Amino acid sequence: MLMVAFMVDYYLLTKELKRLGKDPEMAGDAVFWAAIGGIVGSKIYYMAENFRAFSADPLGMIFSGSGLVFFGGLAGGMLAVTFYIKKKNEPWLAWADMVSPLLILGYAIGRIGCFLVGDDYGVVTDLPWGMTFPKGAPPTLVPVHPTQVYETVMGIGIFAILWKLRTVPWPHGRRFALYLMLAGTERLLIEFIRTNNEYLLGLSGAQIISICMFIIGITLINKLGKASHDDSAAGAET
Repeated sequence: MLMVAFMVDYYLLTKELKRLGKDPEMAGDAVFWAAIGGIVGSKIYYMAENFRAFSADPLGMIFSGSGLVFFGGLAGGMLAVTFYIKKKNEPWLAWADMVSPLLILGYAIGRIGCFLVGDDYGVVTDLPWGMTFPKGAPPTLVPVHPTQVYETVMGIGIFAILWKLRTVPWPHGRRFALYLMLAGTERLLIEFIRTNNEYLLGLSGAQIISICMFIIGITLINKLGKASHDDSAAGAET
């Protein structure tokens, strides 16, 4: 599903670049760098989070097909694409706005892959839609929350909101800030019904990062709002 996510994002990014009057050829380069940076970043995050296992078998973990952690991939992909767009002298915040819907859509598609493999499921539940994953990673014969499905549905919902807003004439950076807030909130909430290691105040590593995403998002919105207000005030004085 990772390949499907990149292909869908490439298609939509090409359309968006054309709509904005930019070179659509940049879509292929941007997705390529996002894929490379994302895979490397996700592996680094996974190895850091599972350092004991990495120390015991570093090569096995590096070349394993598993261990693709989203937040590591997000950081790595953003760094790689930042390097690319800086070489092209493209505005960072404008690109951040443009790819925000694609980030959450790629995440939602990726969760379909998690569901098919049977990993990243939630805690035990007696709800009627609880599912077992007898061939999962790890297997479970006890009904659990299919959190992969929850995240796919919520991710598609967030994508729909951000995609609809792409034509609204907001200041550059506001849609990206909204992405950070919505995606951060989604992951923060879903972690409460997943089984992950707790790091601080009973929160998982993903929850801590999600809270940071929300704080960065709301800070960016406030900063952009203040800048817009200052510009309006300056225009009224002249």
